Amino acid sequence: MAENTKIEWATHTFNPWFGCTAISRACDFCYAETWAKRSGLVQWGNHPRRLASDTNWRKPYKWAKQAQHAPPSNYSEASRFRPRVFCASLADVFDNQAPQEWRERLWQVIRDTPELDWLLLTKRPQNIMDMIPRVWQPGLPSHIWVGVTAENQTEYDRRMNYLQDVPASVHFVSYEPALGPLKIGHRSFPNWIICGGEDRVREGREMDLQWARDLRDECKPRGVAFYFKQTNGKSEIPPDLMVREFPRAT
Repeated sequence: MAENTKIEWATHTFNPWFGCTAISRACDFCYAETWAKRSGLVQWGNHPRRLASDTNWRKPYKWAKQAQHAPPSNYSEASRFRPRVFCASLADVFDNQAPQEWRERLWQVIRDTPELDWLLLTKRPQNIMDMIPRVWQPGLPSHIWVGVTAENQTEYDRRMNYLQDVPASVHFVSYEPALGPLKIGHRSFPNWIICGGEDRVREGREMDLQWARDLRDECKPRGVAFYFKQTNGKSEIPPDLMVREFPRAT
């Protein structure tokens, strides 16, 4: 789930399983939890996760096969001529409540599909090094990009402390929903930052567009790709924030 995605910075979304537990303010009003309640397929929170169907697990192989034969012009600018798979929108790959054998199955799918760039986004970066295969610990395959959600400075600082030690070709940060100003500072910084407000405007959780402008200006001299996704409520993006850059694997 799903064949393609409405997420602008990815080509496909893949969910190997479903279910998660809220752990920070970014989880409030979670669209995945809303989906779970509406669909009735999984109970959110401290409940068993649900493994996706075998049909769903076969989709990355189809995407990889398509990538082998499709000319670059058929891919969107967002893919930079390689399909990007966001994993996972309805779960967290590094959730310790998901069985490790499910992760081992995911690692094998990723090994088998080097034609795809796999974007693993987590709020639990402290678990990454313990959960990846031992053979990957010196360096993950170049088609695996690892990112963290960071809604404010506190979570950015805490999660980047773990992310910077993960030997991935691309480190990225999803600053969404942006709930406070964020500075990347002068320490180790990511290759890419995706910035955006919440889908709906909620009192006390509005994104100040100056936060995005300041972060954009800080990213540029450091070579950090900056992607502005949306304002609060998906209102019109100001012309000066129509910046949609993508990183290159190192």
